[in-house]
Amino acid sequence: MSHEQNDPTHIPTEMALKRRRMLQGLGALPLIGLPSLGNAAAPATAVVNTTKLAVTDTEVTVGQLHSATGTMAISETGSIQAEQLAIDQINAMGGILGRKIKVIKEDGASDWPTFAEKAKKLLVNDKVATVFGCWTSASRKAVLPVFEKENGLLYYPTFYEGLEQSKNVIYTGQEATQQIIWSLDWGKKEKKAKTFFLVGSDYIWPRTSMKIARKHIENFQKGSVVGEEYYPLGNTNFNSLINKIKVAKPDCIFAAVVGGSNVAFYKQLKAAGITGAKQFLLTLAVTEDEMLGVGGENFAGFYSSMKYFQSLTNDNNKKFVAAFKAAYGPKSVIGDVTQAGYLGPWLWKAAVEKAGSFDVDKVVAASPGIELKTAPEGYVKVHANHHLWSKARIGQGQADGTFKLVAESTDLIEPNPFPKGYQ
Repeated sequence: MSHEQNDPTHIPTEMALKRRRMLQGLGALPLIGLPSLGNAAAPATAVVNTTKLAVTDTEVTVGQLHSATGTMAISETGSIQAEQLAIDQINAMGGILGRKIKVIKEDGASDWPTFAEKAKKLLVNDKVATVFGCWTSASRKAVLPVFEKENGLLYYPTFYEGLEQSKNVIYTGQEATQQIIWSLDWGKKEKKAKTFFLVGSDYIWPRTSMKIARKHIENFQKGSVVGEEYYPLGNTNFNSLINKIKVAKPDCIFAAVVGGSNVAFYKQLKAAGITGAKQFLLTLAVTEDEMLGVGGENFAGFYSSMKYFQSLTNDNNKKFVAAFKAAYGPKSVIGDVTQAGYLGPWLWKAAVEKAGSFDVDKVVAASPGIELKTAPEGYVKVHANHHLWSKARIGQGQADGTFKLVAESTDLIEPNPFPKGYQ
């Protein structure tokens, strides 16, 4: 991937013109179904900002904190773009409480201490009203003490291991019961999987996810784990792992390899003859974004557990995909976390308008019960525990780099970040 592709602020001139034309017509995209203040008088700044945030009579400043560089850029660039698209659309509708949104972008550079440093800058120096950001659980854990100490508000878009709840975070991705447990049950029922080989990148999300997966497989499904391996972020040599998998002959490879490592992992699996035609593989970490680097030919036939795929056919998603491609080019793709990132600014807009204030405590208090009836994934609702009611879905990778939807939960799954028996 070139430097320009990794740089979310780089938009070729022709694409920039298309983006401006697209934004001019965004009044026809009421993606939230909420009334806009339009030309109505904006409430006084003294009323909507009592905690010295970066709010003026005409503008409110927010932060974006993602990895625009480093091994995680392959995954996070889409979130940067989707959050910016939502902000552009909200501004085109008149902004929030009569104020346009200004964005300060910071690069966590795939380095957890850098994330913490940049979070403090955004909250203490820039006094942003909220932050949209992070991808890995390691980056979220690094910034969480900063957000709680400074009473900031983070919209976190990534599916994650659960076992966390904070007043200062709204989690717009899936937690473990909605992604890990549901997908393992699907694998047992539909693929008759009884033996599992667990593999992940070596940090908190994969390790905790696999701890939950092992407990579910052994204690609830009465299956067995025949192997468990972890590799450093950015690792590109999986030959020893592949040999262990061949010896173990698992019914299912259950994977949580993230970022750029996915490229080497799936290419080496295919080179070793482990393909979707012969082996059931279920991953928690390959979306359309990663597929750009992996190549559909290397992932074809394998499965991903996500709540969103670009190929969803509902009307909300068709509008979203069209707007995203108008902004970032016809070859751009949209993965699960990209869509969850897009939800953040809209959920914040709804909560701010419900609260009638940008004050973090008031926005947090207004958040439970917020609904997005026009979310690209379908309908979502904010739970009192700050996670979203969402559907679970399974997609099968196709050679062209897309996913074919093969299963979805009948109903929205209530988020449960602290499931009994998995602590």
